[in-house]
Amino acid sequence: MARVVHFEMAATNPERAIKFYQEVFGWEFQKWEGDFDYWLIMTGDPKQTGIDGGLIRRENPWDVSRTVVDVPSLDDAIAKITGNGGSVVQGKSEIAGVGYFAVCKDPEGNVFGLMEWAGDDREPVDDVEPVTA
Repeated sequence: MARVVHFEMAATNPERAIKFYQEVFGWEFQKWEGDFDYWLIMTGDPKQTGIDGGLIRRENPWDVSRTVVDVPSLDDAIAKITGNGGSVVQGKSEIAGVGYFAVCKDPEGNVFGLMEWAGDDREPVDDVEPVTA
């Protein structure tokens, strides 16, 4: 069964958003040193129920708040989505050293992400530095 494992939020001004969520909820942010602007969000103690997320710099109309679903095969998931009335908003793209990602939409217009991790490593990134706003 595919499971929601991550959430993403988009911000035109990531620094302002980081400051807001740090002040309001006490969330911690770490800048990812990849090919695009992305900040990991730690929402609490990993031993407690809940999920962590990410913050992206808004650059496209589909850069909205969304859940991300872990799938064993992105290609198979996309085929099931389109075969059941959904659509692909942003096709399969590789995130170097992490895996593959796509953005889809269900028949009701809800946007969500799909992630197929590379290898057996379930952690998306490591070796990132905390960000302070």
